[in-house]
Amino acid sequence: MSDEPTRSDLKRIDQMTDEDIDYSDVPEVDAAFFETARVVVPPGKKQLTVRIDGDVLEWLKGQGRGYQTRINAILRAYYEAHVS
Repeated sequence: MSDEPTRSDLKRIDQMTDEDIDYSDVPEVDAAFFETARVVVPPGKKQLTVRIDGDVLEWLKGQGRGYQTRINAILRAYYEAHVS
């Protein structure tokens, strides 16, 4: 982890009221939504050791926390694009 302090707007967000939040770009959830909605549970994860080129790993880590989650998302997108 980085020694740099985490910067956030949590204090400002805590002071917001519901009226302060702009929901204009969020579609309304109605009964029709729930007719087609489904719960998707991702498959369990397994631990493994993998070798990745150093520059690729540094690029992934350079994007901030969660580089392993990003690796998984990249692999999942490739998998879903190629699975029959």
